[in-house]
Amino acid sequence: MRSQPLGAAALLLICAFVLVALLAPWIAPYDPLEQFRRDILDPPSGKYLFGTDDLGRDVLSRTIHGARTSLIVGVTTTGVSLVLGTMIGVISGYFGRGLDLVVQRVMDAVQAVPGIVLLLFIAVILGPSVCNTIIALTVVITPSFNRIARAETLRVRQEPYVEAARATGAHAPRILALHVLPNMLASVLTLGSLIFAGVIIAESALSFLGIGAPPPTPSWGLMLSEGVRYVERAPWLIIVPSVALSIAVFSFNLLGDALRDHLDPRLHRSAADRVTGLWWGRRMLSRLAPSLARATEQNLSTDVTTGGTPRPSEPPR
Repeated sequence: MRSQPLGAAALLLICAFVLVALLAPWIAPYDPLEQFRRDILDPPSGKYLFGTDDLGRDVLSRTIHGARTSLIVGVTTTGVSLVLGTMIGVISGYFGRGLDLVVQRVMDAVQAVPGIVLLLFIAVILGPSVCNTIIALTVVITPSFNRIARAETLRVRQEPYVEAARATGAHAPRILALHVLPNMLASVLTLGSLIFAGVIIAESALSFLGIGAPPPTPSWGLMLSEGVRYVERAPWLIIVPSVALSIAVFSFNLLGDALRDHLDPRLHRSAADRVTGLWWGRRMLSRLAPSLARATEQNLSTDVTTGGTPRPSEPPR
């Protein structure tokens, strides 16, 4: 929270988003499919906080349940793509040769087609449904995880500790599980958090075009598509789902940037520096470890006086 305050704020917003999606049946004031025929296009009021749509359905209830649809599609698509793409990339990068050549040419063929074109093509062939939307997004996103996993595997397999593991007789599954996968976890998690936001946008775009979640499923993209016709008469039909979509995507993008900075070893500081950044940390450290406290204060004074350049050590007397 000290090093990445924006990332911490984004994480709080994401937690609120997840809680709203999980508790939607209990939080929503009305059933998202219930129609109040006497209150069609009713403006925001005490009875309907965000008004009603052209069929008399409560906009707030549909927005809350739309978060559940986005969460299901985002988690499933990102999770399946992450596991599948990482597995393919690790196997391809570690064993190489003919297997790597064949697998990567297939991935190149998938990425050669523009993502939106391939996404629309698969979605139209499979038909509008949440499950088909997940399948289409998984096919488009998996090559991105494959590229990251393969590049990290090619880098890690040349490291001395991997060579040492081979020399001691470790088999390939053990090397992959203990040495390769842990060293690519930071890159894969950062990419996953960034892709999650793109998945939410893609799902909303497909629903907006009528080939994503079918009506009357609560979906932010579908709500936007239905509200376009009444944008001048009932602007709340556009404002409410668009604000919810923007906040969710913005939060995941912020979290991805914070994870990238936090997991970068070049930006890490020692635990003592983090603790001594607070007054109570310096006091506690001076009592528990006086020598470490004096060394830390000496380093801090050296950085201040010399601009980060260490002083030459004095010769022993």
